[in-house]
Amino acid sequence: MRIGELAARTGVSVRALRYYEEQHLLASERSHSGQRHYADNAVDRVLLIQQLYAAGLPSRSIVELLPCVVTGEVTPELLDRLSVERDRINTQIGTLVDTRDRLDAIIAAATTTFRTGRACP
Repeated sequence: MRIGELAARTGVSVRALRYYEEQHLLASERSHSGQRHYADNAVDRVLLIQQLYAAGLPSRSIVELLPCVVTGEVTPELLDRLSVERDRINTQIGTLVDTRDRLDAIIAAATTTFRTGRACP
């Protein structure tokens, strides 16, 4: 499939797909006229890349992870790297939960203020 079709099927911009290639996250073959062509499995790969980016992994970590996903190839270094990323994400989750809890307290106080007409504490 051509780059426009891959972009449409994944909801990822053509520019982002080109970036993925620059970062060695995605590969294409070129036609005689220089157009990029992707295998059908590129859709799943792009969606996985998007999930990993959404989880906060940088492209260098994703590049290291993809061989494991594709071939099942695992090294002790990869396991260490994945553990570090998981711990980082867990820290972010904890921070987000704390932020949400503080926001809930502010909402509760503002709701009370609104209902009673008293000033916010």
